[in-house]
Amino acid sequence: MPTTVQPIMTHAPLDEATLAPLRPIAVSPPATARHVAIIMDGNRRWAEQRGLPVALGHKAGAEAVRRTIRAAIEAGVQWLTLYAFSSENWLRPAEEVKALTGLMRFYLRAEVATLAKEGIRLQVIGERERFGAETMREIERAEAQTAAGRRLTLTVCLSYGARSEIAAAARAMAQAVQDGRLDPASIDETSLGRFLYTAAMPDPDLIIRTSGEQRLSNFLLWQAAYAEFVFQDVLWPDYGQPHLAEALREYGRRERRYGARTG
Repeated sequence: MPTTVQPIMTHAPLDEATLAPLRPIAVSPPATARHVAIIMDGNRRWAEQRGLPVALGHKAGAEAVRRTIRAAIEAGVQWLTLYAFSSENWLRPAEEVKALTGLMRFYLRAEVATLAKEGIRLQVIGERERFGAETMREIERAEAQTAAGRRLTLTVCLSYGARSEIAAAARAMAQAVQDGRLDPASIDETSLGRFLYTAAMPDPDLIIRTSGEQRLSNFLLWQAAYAEFVFQDVLWPDYGQPHLAEALREYGRRERRYGARTG
């Protein structure tokens, strides 16, 4: 799992000065990945290196999210998925988890209007019910308020774990077979994909992990089958447009063959 819990919220609402101008720049395929997923890692180390409380590392990480949203839109990315809180992160100290969920609720209340105005559709995937009824209502309200966004789909993974996602999909398929709604002989990769949290999403083209670590940490294991990977030696709070541009340039140099032979 990520070595630090990654909130996406900040104490200052997003404003037009932060997000504007958000005009996609002309990037010819395959230079720009349609769907970029990021394992945000390094908030805790960033704070420790500076002798600061971990909470300030999370706050700095929130600013990195804001920069990355803007950079993704300017680069023509259509889907941005952020690994914000893993299912394993519940093992963090209770006080830290409580503070982070409070910040998450603040983010949903304070910034969702700006996301909607800027055409950014927000969706949350994972075991969201674990955050309680109040947070569930805020998530549902935010998703409804931003549902018309077409500029960028921002997917935030909260209480997410790929293994538990696949297990949940298997249980749902088993129930569908038991109810007579699914023929076991028809089960294939496509039908299983319809039971995942990401059923309505394209698979990621590019998965980025920051902080120099080189592992998936239970993130989008099924969906990452043919993704390109870029591991960057930068702590998440320092992340911004130059780093995303660097990752997209590296992606553009790759030849994606999906298992097929060429030449």
